[in-house]
Amino acid sequence: MVRTIFASIFYFISVLSTVAQDFVMGKHLPAWQPGFLDIHHINTGRGSAAFIIFPDGTNMLLDAGEIPPTDSRVMTPRNSSIKPNNEKKPYEWISWYIQRHSPQSEKTQIDYALTTHFHDDHFGSWYPDAPLSKSGKFVLSGITGVGEVIPIRTLADRASPSFSFPFDFRKTEKAKYIEPTFDKTFENYLAFIQEKSKSGLKLDSFRAGSKTQFVQKNGKLASNDFYIQNIKSNGFIWTGKDSSVVNHFPDADASKSTTWPDENSMSLAFCINYGPFKYYTGGDNAGNLITGDNPLKDVETAIAKVVGEVDIATMDHHGNRDAINEYFVKTLKPKIWIGQSWSSDHPGHEVLIRMTNKNIYPGERDLFATNMLEANRIVIGPLIDRSYKSQQGHIVVRVLPGGKSYYIIILEDNTPEMPVKSVFGPYQSKSIRH
Repeated sequence: MVRTIFASIFYFISVLSTVAQDFVMGKHLPAWQPGFLDIHHINTGRGSAAFIIFPDGTNMLLDAGEIPPTDSRVMTPRNSSIKPNNEKKPYEWISWYIQRHSPQSEKTQIDYALTTHFHDDHFGSWYPDAPLSKSGKFVLSGITGVGEVIPIRTLADRASPSFSFPFDFRKTEKAKYIEPTFDKTFENYLAFIQEKSKSGLKLDSFRAGSKTQFVQKNGKLASNDFYIQNIKSNGFIWTGKDSSVVNHFPDADASKSTTWPDENSMSLAFCINYGPFKYYTGGDNAGNLITGDNPLKDVETAIAKVVGEVDIATMDHHGNRDAINEYFVKTLKPKIWIGQSWSSDHPGHEVLIRMTNKNIYPGERDLFATNMLEANRIVIGPLIDRSYKSQQGHIVVRVLPGGKSYYIIILEDNTPEMPVKSVFGPYQSKSIRH
């Protein structure tokens, strides 16, 4: 992206007084400008996807979920429909969204793509009749579909390059431990990586503890107050000091599945920091134990201890019943909870009670969901309407230059045009950090 220094300086001076007037209901979201941190939670109804634009214009795709059309989950009222419609597949809608909102003046590319863990609603899945890539060497679903449409420079996940924890993914009889078709999904993922590596794709392993792995690439516009702190990958969790980590899980025996952590609990987690602003996201990490669970399944408590208070938290595991435990809630104390939801399990009733309970932490908090199914509203009742500021749509966090304040903007998800639906804020970022 090429912008002049003069234009950037002028914008920084004027943005604070004009940004509130730029949001017009029914019109397009005002374009990203240098100094903004934009976090787009994209709603396709088929899983998680977030597109992040750093203050200098560097971008990141966090997950590209695509539950396949053959999955029984998508054939019932318990799950959301494809948004905005079924004229395109979910990976195409994610790509469409990125192309519409990317600030790059030349051909759109993705600087960083991260996969939090290997479940279909976070990175796609092989399925019969999935469309083929141009080369014919892999099928298009989730991240492989997005990567076919938009070039990816760096792709990071929890297991590359060896793909050997907690077992060797290449041993297909074990790969089905993750999902029934994971053997074929993983073979497809490898084929995608091998093919795209020829045209510049770099494969990387997410490094827990690092704050320099994902950086701003446009030095002229980079902000000194912005960084991404990697918190967790697999069982490795940052200690809060330097880049050191501790292993939450004991060594796994590749030959015994009873020693393997579940896939959700191996999710990546990180915080985005911009001046006083702090945002947490953690894939499907779990923390609320059910009777009989291995206590080590609770990774949220260890995560919360090093994360501390935040301004915004995405709901771990979409707000499902095995996540967002009481310690996690009272430690992070977010002003904003964001649920990337697609099922009537999102959120669990007791999870919603914890997030909204002012005895756990005081003060107001606003909740937002990409999809709130009628089943939730019927079963949970009025607490849904009392708690959520918005229950449907793409959720955009726009942090103003310097990170002192931010808006939540909801975009319509039932049309490819994605006009502004509602605006909340400005919110003031917290000034105390732990």
